[in-house]
Amino acid sequence: MLVFPNAKLNLGLYVTQRRPDGFHNLESVFIPLPWTDALEILPVAPGQPTSITLTGRPIPGDPATNLCVRAYELLQADFPQLPPAQLYLHKIVPIGAGLGGGSADAAFALKATNDLFSLNLSAEALEKYARRLGSDCAFFIRNKPVLAVEKGDVFEEINLNLAGTACVVVYPNLHIGTAEAYSRIVPQQPQFPLREAIAQSMNTWRGTVSNDFETALTPAHPVLAEIKQQLYEAGATYASLSGSGSAVYGLWETGEPAALSWPAEYTVWQGVL
Repeated sequence: MLVFPNAKLNLGLYVTQRRPDGFHNLESVFIPLPWTDALEILPVAPGQPTSITLTGRPIPGDPATNLCVRAYELLQADFPQLPPAQLYLHKIVPIGAGLGGGSADAAFALKATNDLFSLNLSAEALEKYARRLGSDCAFFIRNKPVLAVEKGDVFEEINLNLAGTACVVVYPNLHIGTAEAYSRIVPQQPQFPLREAIAQSMNTWRGTVSNDFETALTPAHPVLAEIKQQLYEAGATYASLSGSGSAVYGLWETGEPAALSWPAEYTVWQGVL
């Protein structure tokens, strides 16, 4: 079975509190981004190990502990009838960009396994498995705009339709690790409640919707502010860092982006939400 795990964008991201378990409470709106990897799952003969072949962008770490393999083995532990599998992941969405690409791969591995082997797991059940793999993995099970709270794995419905909105995402070939990002954060309550701010016209978001990681990371990585300014100069209605970075995106409520020129080492996605 072949599936195409998509990335996500964060509209606003507030780190509101450090939790006793060492994580942080967040508030953010997640929206699907149609920039995808490709993942294929094929059953193999009994006695062979479940394994993964990786192509495309390099993925650090041992392939045996890749989130897609962990997702498959998580289901296999509860469904012994699942055979060993060969997974193929072609990585396109940048890693360490704040786009949730790895989480999407894991969630789509769960969904594809459920469909391929007719496990008949509900979306709610799949979300429970996804939460065991990572804080934002569960978002990609239903894959629709939500207000994410707590660790980013509890979702509230939100009335938001960005269909047809032009979007440009710029990855400046800069990997920002989660540990680095959070080490620079001081938790605080947002000045403007995110649900209320997002409900207003997009042309108001520039003054009311922000990402705490921008303030925390820009002094060490001024390129983030430079990209954001270029997107506004190209006519973006709203621009922001996504997640804990380093991808910066612009949204055009009407019209199309003006022509932009980026350094050769940058990766740029442009399309419509």
